[in-house]
Amino acid sequence: MAGDVGADLEFFNIMSFESLGLSAEILRALSDKGYEQPTPVQQQAIPYILQGRDIMASAQTGTGKTAAFTLPILQMLSQNPLAKNRRPVRALILTPTRELAAQIGENVVEYSTQLSIRSLVVFGGVSINPQMMKLRGGVDVLVATPGRLLDLAQQRAVDLSAVEILVLDEADRMLDMGFIHDIRRVMKLLPAKKQSLMFSATFSDDIKVLANTLLNNPASVEVARRNAPADQIEQCVHLVDKKRKRELLSYMIGHHDWRQVLVFTRTKHGANHLAELLNKDGITSAAIHGNKSQGARTRALADFKQGQIRVLVATDIAARGLDIDLLPHVVNYELPQIAEDYVHRIGRTGRADATGEALSLVCVDEYGLLRDIERMLKKPIPRIALPGYDPDPTIKAEPLQTGRGSRTGSGPSRGAPSRGGPRSGGGREGNGGSHDSGSRDARPPQRRRDTDGASQPGRGGAPRRSAGSSSSYAGSGARDSRSGNKK
Repeated sequence: MAGDVGADLEFFNIMSFESLGLSAEILRALSDKGYEQPTPVQQQAIPYILQGRDIMASAQTGTGKTAAFTLPILQMLSQNPLAKNRRPVRALILTPTRELAAQIGENVVEYSTQLSIRSLVVFGGVSINPQMMKLRGGVDVLVATPGRLLDLAQQRAVDLSAVEILVLDEADRMLDMGFIHDIRRVMKLLPAKKQSLMFSATFSDDIKVLANTLLNNPASVEVARRNAPADQIEQCVHLVDKKRKRELLSYMIGHHDWRQVLVFTRTKHGANHLAELLNKDGITSAAIHGNKSQGARTRALADFKQGQIRVLVATDIAARGLDIDLLPHVVNYELPQIAEDYVHRIGRTGRADATGEALSLVCVDEYGLLRDIERMLKKPIPRIALPGYDPDPTIKAEPLQTGRGSRTGSGPSRGAPSRGGPRSGGGREGNGGSHDSGSRDARPPQRRRDTDGASQPGRGGAPRRSAGSSSSYAGSGARDSRSGNKK
């Protein structure tokens, strides 16, 4: 169901969660969280899911995709309970990263406080034994990364033969070249008859073709143009020499007194190095990526949310699943290799109708990547130029460094892009690069560079429980507070 987003919003704003047919228990849980009205993707997807339809849903990041599938799943499971002595996995939610898995698990707990639902989150990087013990006790909803799920299945610690509902979240990454083999292995463990739901902010055409082989006559939900960032995100590009990027970034943070900035780099080494330089400039910073220990990642994210550090430098693992309330600034210190990842990166700001700014610092080596992004967006990104930071026109493009000593091929540049848009010409950088891996869940995909399905421990390492529901997870993540509009 595609359509004009403005018209959708005007119509949907008159609806309520009650009108979607959700149970009184779920409505009470939503009310306790302060959620009053469902978002457009929730209003379109929830009725289809409650009807038992397969779904392929595309919506902008930050529009409440997680609640769009967790709410109806909880409703259907609670209304059709099994015998008390049976607790097989009935709903399986697959996700590419530990942060996103932890976030979804936390949402399941919050929305099921009035229900007798057990949930568990599993991912790699921590001991598998506690997860096996929890599974033996019975789990209704299992949130997992593919690698750890297959590990558990290989040890016969999980039985997926009774799964009624399968969710592939961030399906473009899940079904891209790097994960398709694991997904197919998981599919063989599931019953043929089940409801399958795919959710993502972006769907390339080839991924849609692949998805149609896994879904049965799916309903299409599209509340925004595919691969489009939220309208409330103000985007801009500053052309600058590579060696002056850090200087320009420090100047803009200090001059504008930015207090909370999420900065993206392409490589883990680049993230560490930039954080060190910013700290030397007097800007408190930390890096987060797959090579960081579990504790270091958790502390860095918590310090960033609490305002104890101003800048969090991240690789693309943070682009999926991080939810930071009212994050005002995202900076692409280096453009992503995959154009669609640009949408996920800048989607960390401008969430739930809040405004945000997304700045990209682009050097001559990245003009091809910038062209790809603007081609995907179907419009040029506005240029800004601070005096004294104009790029040196004599500098020639070099192959992009993507980690592990590898470089992407790039022909010589034929000139800098104008402030209205890049000029034609110049080689397109390839899609090779490093793989930000922390566990089996992070098998290096052919087109993706920074996937990471390793686990993240909860605060203090302790599992969480919520009244009326039972959920334990090996990790904690930012809460998705976008299920609806707050009162």
